[in-house]
Amino acid sequence: MARANGVREIWTSGKAVINSWLGVPSSFSDEVMAHAGWDSLVVDMQHGMIDYQMMITMLQAISTTNTVPLVRVPWNDPAHIQKALDAGAYGIICPMINNRAEAEKFVGSCRYAPLGYRSSGPIRAALYGGADYHMKANDIVLAFGMIETAEAMENLDEIMSVKGLDAIYIGPSDLSISYGHPPGGDKPDQWMMDALKKVLDACNRHKVMPGIHCGAPSYAKQMIEMGFKFVTVGGDTRFLTMGAAAAVREMRGDAPVNPARAGASSPY
Repeated sequence: MARANGVREIWTSGKAVINSWLGVPSSFSDEVMAHAGWDSLVVDMQHGMIDYQMMITMLQAISTTNTVPLVRVPWNDPAHIQKALDAGAYGIICPMINNRAEAEKFVGSCRYAPLGYRSSGPIRAALYGGADYHMKANDIVLAFGMIETAEAMENLDEIMSVKGLDAIYIGPSDLSISYGHPPGGDKPDQWMMDALKKVLDACNRHKVMPGIHCGAPSYAKQMIEMGFKFVTVGGDTRFLTMGAAAAVREMRGDAPVNPARAGASSPY
């Protein structure tokens, strides 16, 4: 039997997936994160410091647990997408999906024929997923299209109507820039809340799972209450920054660290 995708199982149960983020090129810190108990972890190939070979070792480290391995690819490029899948990623997060054509190109890269044009060569994926991985891959692999521009917000219905798009993932910092605001996440601003509701409504219409990148657990909980089914909470660089800054300030007797500012290092 092929290894099930735990993210899909959590969604089937009606719960939200608690995810975190990996930008440090280290299989050991990755393994530590995986053993923390996250539902899934994303290896960031776009803004992280990670190359392809390091990505493979990080996926292997995640495999020491039941945490689901996901990869954010650098761009909507079939070569990057298919190599990450062949390495054992159980889902792909693809940046800058702005219209239907880009969504179709992305989804097609993730699916074997007749649903797409993914080439057959699941070298490590078959080891991780099981001998019948190839037969089950189209039902296992998750396709997340990133919504992070004003253009994408205008094309939500045509993007989400693409068959095989399982989920969307909001990149709040790029979305902010696209609307003329400073970058950053965890924004309580009304314009952001309105944008999030617009995305959630479209997801409900098309039965696409909504995801979003968050920094603080409190904000992630708020997003789950709003209806998001996949929330990222911080990441390795953020946790390292916050923990180190808090320890130094405590030793020096400075004011307590502000969690919102300590996590300045971000994939967005």
